[in-house]
Amino acid sequence: MRRDGEEAELTFSIVSPTLIIADHTGVPDSFRGTGAGKALVERLVADARAEGVKIVPLCPFVNAQRARHPEWADVFQV
Repeated sequence: MRRDGEEAELTFSIVSPTLIIADHTGVPDSFRGTGAGKALVERLVADARAEGVKIVPLCPFVNAQRARHPEWADVFQV
């Protein structure tokens, strides 16, 4: 996600065709309070559902979002 020359990111590692590890979310200070981090996780969840992939939430931010959104339980492997 980019805005005004800055970039927010969510990185992951592919373990297998059906499993990824979400390992890092980075949001610049200029994005804080805008919902950028949550939007990145929402996109990750939507893509995982569409592709039939499970997510291991090693990133603390992704794991916190998982805990706040029980409706996403179908795509997380904890």
